[in-house]
Amino acid sequence: MAHRKTSKRSKARAMLRLADLEQSKNAVLHSLGAASSQESYGHAIDEFIGWYCSEPRLAFNRTVVLRYRFFLEQKNLAPSTINVRLAAVRRLAYEASDTGLLSPDLAAGIRRVKGAKRLGVRIGDWLTVDQSKTLLGGPPADHLRGKRDRAILALLIGCGLRRAELVGLGTQDFQVREERWVIADLIGKGKHIRTVPVPLWAKRTVEWTTAAGINGGSIFRRVNRLGKIWGDRITPKAVWRVVRAAAKRADIKGLAPHDLRRTCARLCHLAGGELEQIQFLLGHVSVETTERYLGCKQRLSHAVNDNLGLEAT
Repeated sequence: MAHRKTSKRSKARAMLRLADLEQSKNAVLHSLGAASSQESYGHAIDEFIGWYCSEPRLAFNRTVVLRYRFFLEQKNLAPSTINVRLAAVRRLAYEASDTGLLSPDLAAGIRRVKGAKRLGVRIGDWLTVDQSKTLLGGPPADHLRGKRDRAILALLIGCGLRRAELVGLGTQDFQVREERWVIADLIGKGKHIRTVPVPLWAKRTVEWTTAAGINGGSIFRRVNRLGKIWGDRITPKAVWRVVRAAAKRADIKGLAPHDLRRTCARLCHLAGGELEQIQFLLGHVSVETTERYLGCKQRLSHAVNDNLGLEAT
């Protein structure tokens, strides 16, 4: 056992080659359970590898990662984006050290690199009640694809689902609890399990499956030009296209699927929903994340600077 540890440490070094970085990247991706996390970390690591290999580096160490953070800051990226990139680099260093490719001391130094400071909080986008109604009324209800798209929009707004959660829904997931419809034991981001209440108006849109002849498996399927169902499910990218098309019909600029999740939180709060219950609905680990979805408690409709006594100036 001692000989094996000595051998492993003897191979550890300060400078990593492209092959070493790729090996460590694969180890990072295999350690992540969620497909969205694999995609995010994979992109972040590729960005770092491209920068790291663009010119000779003395070592993969804390100083180099600090230089990379400065490089990202010079690109005027959002602090949250920079911190995701740095988290991926720290994970890369950890895996390289764990497999004996990088000195443990250097990996420890890299893990101590702090993220970018967040100055204030971005307000994000959400829809009003009237905008939400317009969006939901857009898809043509006389066509099978329109029925499906309306159900997609209804669950995004009414239940605050993520795209990956939506496309994974099956007919068995809708169950009755405490005399109401819920999506039971939904496995969300980070494999956190929650139960999501489903408003009755949103549940009615899910009945598009009756017209589509779907009796089991995934609720959302592809619909061809002839109105025929095919495939076993849709993709998260397809949800993007549905939201983009609905936003275009409603003349709403720059709308993304995640804005509908934020809309759900915002409308719940405006309707008197408790912060803790909204946190449960969305599946947030931290209540601070939920507060950001709500606009940081900032009341824009009754802004504090509306009545300064200068209105007649």
